[in-house]
Amino acid sequence: MNPKHSNKTPRVFVSGCYDLLHSGHVEFFRQAAEYGDLYVGIGSDKTIEGYKHHKTIYSEQERLFMVKSIRYVKDAYINAGSGILDFLPTLDIVRPDILVVNSDGGNDDKRKVCEERGIEYVVLERVPQAGLEARSSTDLKKTKSQIPTRLDIAGTWIDQPYVSCFEPGWAITISLEPTFQVRERCGLSTSTRNMIKKIWPYQLPNMDPETLAKLVFCFENDPERSDGIIAGAQDSIGICVPGLCRHYYNNRFWPEKIETCSDEKVLSWLEEHLVMIPMEPRRPGCSVVEGKDITKSKVMALAKAADDCWQAILARDLKRFASAYKASFEAQVDMFPGMVKPAVISDAGHIQYEVQNVDKGQDGNEKSIQDYIDTYSAMTDVLAWKMPGAGGGGYLACVVKDSELFCRERSEAFRLTIRRPGM
Repeated sequence: MNPKHSNKTPRVFVSGCYDLLHSGHVEFFRQAAEYGDLYVGIGSDKTIEGYKHHKTIYSEQERLFMVKSIRYVKDAYINAGSGILDFLPTLDIVRPDILVVNSDGGNDDKRKVCEERGIEYVVLERVPQAGLEARSSTDLKKTKSQIPTRLDIAGTWIDQPYVSCFEPGWAITISLEPTFQVRERCGLSTSTRNMIKKIWPYQLPNMDPETLAKLVFCFENDPERSDGIIAGAQDSIGICVPGLCRHYYNNRFWPEKIETCSDEKVLSWLEEHLVMIPMEPRRPGCSVVEGKDITKSKVMALAKAADDCWQAILARDLKRFASAYKASFEAQVDMFPGMVKPAVISDAGHIQYEVQNVDKGQDGNEKSIQDYIDTYSAMTDVLAWKMPGAGGGGYLACVVKDSELFCRERSEAFRLTIRRPGM
């Protein structure tokens, strides 16, 4: 079928987010409109947040207005579906003759939908308008801040002297590329990351990572800081030191020694078995340290779990890794129950422990942290779980059998990219 020589003007359909509308999108619309009257499906705010795990820059109504204003577009709609095929309800409205996709936006599911509905499937290569640079939303996002974040793997809290004074031990961290929206108050060291942005807004300077980490630690922990809180060194080290890292604490704020692993086999193996599940952020005014119970035996359990975890990772032993990872989290919660059941302290100083304090599920009912743990721990492909940082909300960081398969089957989950040396 050649729509350009048909008596009836065909209806052409394209779909996307168009959150960072740029010249590449406009050129794509121009090329698609050569096949007939162009109709555009636009991902809703809810779909983008659920599928891509970040809020939109422009609301769906703003994006609808902008897309409709482009002269190549006959009409546009907000897609009412969800996930990668969120445009299916819009197809029933438009009833197109042709579906057009970019070469990097097509897939077998879209092709199958077209076959089932008798729609022609057209794939266009990304070609910029003559004289303009090639643009993509991914490239534009790379111009934003690329400050890494960190995930604590084991030994969390040992970097505080009031914990390591009972027993010295290691904390284990990985430095993460910000390939996802790093949300505030979610256990990924955003306070330290925001401090870094005050000095270096877009990327870390090219210098010795350990020296850089100590500079960040000292900058964040200003001696005139009014709240009296000393941020743990694992935050600055976890962000600034690439790859897999462990740091040894012995009743001091800065570790006695730091060891790293940048073996590609080890880092890739970790990426194959770690995923994150978003929850709601830790609520303002809640405390995870209220009700803490720190004893020598509990700190010894935390230190042993970190030792076991490091050895299991280097050996790439999934069973041992999951066991030690889970044991480390259990030791944390044993000392700090507020990680899972945070206390909310009122202005009058009253303490209330909230059970239903995290999120609303698809059924509209509120879900607690324990509800999330119960749901994912019951899955056969989830081997272990923990909450990043101090807990109280944010994410579940899970050890799974196959991270790629897990995320493919569960759209709420996402994989992690460990920052390599030199990146």
